[in-house]
Amino acid sequence: MAAEGKARVVVVGGGIAGSLLAKTMQPHADVVLLDPKDYLEIPWAELRSMVEPSFAERSLIYHRDYLTNATIVTSSAVNITEQAVLTADGQSLAYDYLVIATGHALTSPGSRSERIKEFQRDKGKIESSESVLIIGGGPTGVELAGEIAVDYPEKKVTLVHRGSRLLEFIGDKASKKCLDWLTSKKVDVLFQQSIDLDSLSNTEKLYRTSAGETVTADCHFVCIGKPLSSSWLHDTILKESLDNKGRLMVEKDLRIKGYNNIFAIGDITDIPEIKQGYLAHKHALLVAKNLRLLIKGSPNSKLETYSPGFALALISLGRNEGLAQLPFLTLGGCLPGKIKSRDLFIGRTRKQMGLNA
Repeated sequence: MAAEGKARVVVVGGGIAGSLLAKTMQPHADVVLLDPKDYLEIPWAELRSMVEPSFAERSLIYHRDYLTNATIVTSSAVNITEQAVLTADGQSLAYDYLVIATGHALTSPGSRSERIKEFQRDKGKIESSESVLIIGGGPTGVELAGEIAVDYPEKKVTLVHRGSRLLEFIGDKASKKCLDWLTSKKVDVLFQQSIDLDSLSNTEKLYRTSAGETVTADCHFVCIGKPLSSSWLHDTILKESLDNKGRLMVEKDLRIKGYNNIFAIGDITDIPEIKQGYLAHKHALLVAKNLRLLIKGSPNSKLETYSPGFALALISLGRNEGLAQLPFLTLGGCLPGKIKSRDLFIGRTRKQMGLNA
């Protein structure tokens, strides 16, 4: 046990799931957050910040601002034993309970100020270009195309997607609405084609697709899925808990299979659902409840269980419009835009973290 008889909870990963869990648990346990960055980034604000860097002042939150009664260790995990997490800078963080929340592998800088500079560079790159190539037609690529098309309608935007339709995780009707909106903004969309990522450079302005088409663009942005941040687990006690896609296999109470005191939350889990921020928040709040129950000595039978969420989708299309797929309804236009696109839920998320909107 940690100091003052409190159970020690170590949270590995300071993304949208790990940060909320750490914040929720700090009154109830000796919490340690391990993250290579000194800030939480609200991920769905990234694309708005690329065209409006000042937006990041609210969406990049220092861990210290919401973790006022916890320990923050700015480093990466390199190993896990039955008793401790070992860090890249040589620390050993003992735990009573452990939560893995490392999500997808990111290349973001460790400091908040450097991340804001990245957004400023991205804006400069867009502003100085007459034409922009976006590689990938998932939510990131579609939303970036929307942000640029609305803020810079004079720029030529081309989106190349290897699939047969945009946003393949949602229904055909919603995909078609999204394509129609982009087309109305004069965005060129090329389907069932890809660009060799190894051939990309910041000086080349001619891009050849896998179908032999040539796209001319002054700059490019790669918006394809990032790998899970789980390769570091291959030499830990959890190596047998990874499935063939590198995800941690969890029970319905979100404990990792075979372990009573180790949980996983967010994108790194094998829960059969779309990986979305609001679901990662649900994981975090459920595990916080279960940790409080375990700390109080409640039996395992009292732990809450998680049911996978329905494939809801809310896609931002510029500043004022959006696309919503609900259980029995698909909506496009200003109503979804009012729900998400204006503020991108930043105020709501900041309040959830105990901060001013």
